[in-house]
Amino acid sequence: MFFPSLKGWAGVKRPGIMEVPQMSITFSIKSTIDARRSARSYQMKPVDQDVMDAIKNFARAMPIPFDHHIAIRFFHADPTKVLYPFMKSPPDNIAFVAETDSISISKAGFVGELLILYAQSKNLSTCWYGHYKLAELERLMPHLQTPDQLKEANKGFGYSRGETTGVRAICITPLGYYEDSGLRLMDRITEKTISHKRKEIIELLENQDDFCHLSDDILYTLDLGRKAPSAGNSQMWRFGFEDSFNTITVAMPPGYQHFKWEHPNVDIGICACHIWLGLLDRGWQPTVKVSEDAGRAIWKISIE
Repeated sequence: MFFPSLKGWAGVKRPGIMEVPQMSITFSIKSTIDARRSARSYQMKPVDQDVMDAIKNFARAMPIPFDHHIAIRFFHADPTKVLYPFMKSPPDNIAFVAETDSISISKAGFVGELLILYAQSKNLSTCWYGHYKLAELERLMPHLQTPDQLKEANKGFGYSRGETTGVRAICITPLGYYEDSGLRLMDRITEKTISHKRKEIIELLENQDDFCHLSDDILYTLDLGRKAPSAGNSQMWRFGFEDSFNTITVAMPPGYQHFKWEHPNVDIGICACHIWLGLLDRGWQPTVKVSEDAGRAIWKISIE
């Protein structure tokens, strides 16, 4: 089990906030985000040891700009279609384990996406998975406190009861090498017609009149934000602004519910990670805060 550390990174520490310098990100931000795709077909071979060592080292010391208690667990799976429905498991996998309040769930998205992007920079494929087979995950990676918690799964898949006590594997991902020949026909169709289409920035603004006031740096950042993965490519995030456009807010609309995905706040955290990285890439040292409002995680990413 690995907990990304807050130690050893320069910056001004405030309650719940930490500034992280651009030099702490060791991969090309824009090209990595542009290249990343969710993969549902893998070669059945383990990740090369030197690459796995690099990923685990990164996981131990990721430059996360806020306090958190997200656990990253690496585990092995059997080459079956039990853990991931309709997809054969590669040997190497990762779980992001957290408490089940909306802020912790959203932080799991932020932390997990940073590690996933690092894996992408090492030419590995991944896929955010919330509807995994919970009993199989518990067999491969014991993490539940009691056997009764298996009943919290939605028809056996994933953790979906809502907020409860203790920690859960909010999402998992395969980690391996893409295998094009094994891709299902439905996934091929989805990849070409749905998964990679993104809404324009102006469509994602809380107030579309703000568009004409956005600087080049903010537009660059929002472009990376809109490229974040989301369940069913729903792109539920909305961007707002405070402090004369020096603060970007990221949240889903009030009352939003996905038709099948129980944890849209994960996707909001993923998008917030892209926004933070975009500002780093433009030379800023943004501060990050996250709060909760009526079940929504609301991220505020600020520059001075």
